[in-house]
Amino acid sequence: MNEIQEIMIDEEFKALLPPLDEETFSWLENNILEYGCREPLTLWGNVLIDGHNRYEILKQHELPVNTVSMEFNSREDVIIWIISTQVSRRNLTPIQLSYFRGLHYHTDKKVQGTIKLHNEVLSGSTAGRLANKYNVSRSTIERDAQVSTAIDAIGETSPDIKRDILSGKTQISRARLQELATGSSDDVAETVLHIEEGTFENRRTGAASSGGTSSFPPEYDEMLPWERQFNLMTDEFRLLMRSHAKTDDKPAMKTALRQYIKMLEDLYGSM
Repeated sequence: MNEIQEIMIDEEFKALLPPLDEETFSWLENNILEYGCREPLTLWGNVLIDGHNRYEILKQHELPVNTVSMEFNSREDVIIWIISTQVSRRNLTPIQLSYFRGLHYHTDKKVQGTIKLHNEVLSGSTAGRLANKYNVSRSTIERDAQVSTAIDAIGETSPDIKRDILSGKTQISRARLQELATGSSDDVAETVLHIEEGTFENRRTGAASSGGTSSFPPEYDEMLPWERQFNLMTDEFRLLMRSHAKTDDKPAMKTALRQYIKMLEDLYGSM
């Protein structure tokens, strides 16, 4: 067990974690109060790198804190670990996934620069390696890098709007974010102002720009048709599972989920 005051909060690391909505945070709090905190917090030295919401609850209720420690060579390595951990939990929205993959790209480039200074050999491009890691195309990683650049630029002007974009409260298309990534600081400031005033409108292409309507969220704009539909179904399925995850019928739900996984494996094997 660790004393609460020994744990330090790094704001950059904390900002990488998607905020919980009030309902989910309340559920987590009630769960910890009833059953205890079964998963330890993760530290780098005495800096918290995973478990910020649990830590907040434990601190508020003056409960004991259990921790595990990890070793990293640099802050960039910690950031990459946080990103990989978040993505592996598979409860991220498409815009959050895009942001994290793009942030991973930028962070990995920094690490590569450090390695090159020490004359170590690198294999493959950053985009290529991350495309393999996340099972997406190289062009997707490159677009994600632009999305990450734009969201971070928005965050420098308004951290609140950055959080709203990542939480889905504020809708902004990937295409618009890509424009901002290559635009000026004035473009970013103007976009932030319009969002704050409630006058922001995405620059849409195709059916949307010609007066048609789309049933897809704006962050799906740059996806291929099959990719767009697949992500939409995945999001809906994830929401359905999360909405029933707090019920007492978990054995039946796990059985149904296992059958669904087998169906997907069979489909994958037939390709």
